Amino acid sequence: MAVYESTEQFYAIMKDVFERVMQHPDSIESFTRSNLVVRMNTTDPEAEILLDGRQPPLGIYFGERPGRANLEITLTADLLHAMWLGSESTQQAFLSGRVRTRGNLLKAMQLIDLFAAAERIYPAVARRYRLSGA
Repeated sequence: MAVYESTEQFYAIMKDVFERVMQHPDSIESFTRSNLVVRMNTTDPEAEILLDGRQPPLGIYFGERPGRANLEITLTADLLHAMWLGSESTQQAFLSGRVRTRGNLLKAMQLIDLFAAAERIYPAVARRYRLSGA
């Protein structure tokens, strides 16, 4: 059974996570000064989040957005859940191909601080929404 019941629930949870991340802009400064646009696509549920690091504050858009991204990341929503709970290794997920990327993977290094901030916040948000494994 999938962790998220619907795309709407996934977006609500991700909005909560990123709003909390943005409360600490100094922890994601490397991304907001990266001049990168990253499109994160999930399956099960199908969802898209666009992370715009071209200038502070962090731009976050939920749902399909036109335009190009410097880097596109595709993974299952369940895998993102497991990575942010710490039960799956992010590095291993990338190396095993369970996280697919398109674009310059070296630019993904700019995401490290942003994803680390999300990983710190996500367990509390997952518990709040009573997600499995949280």
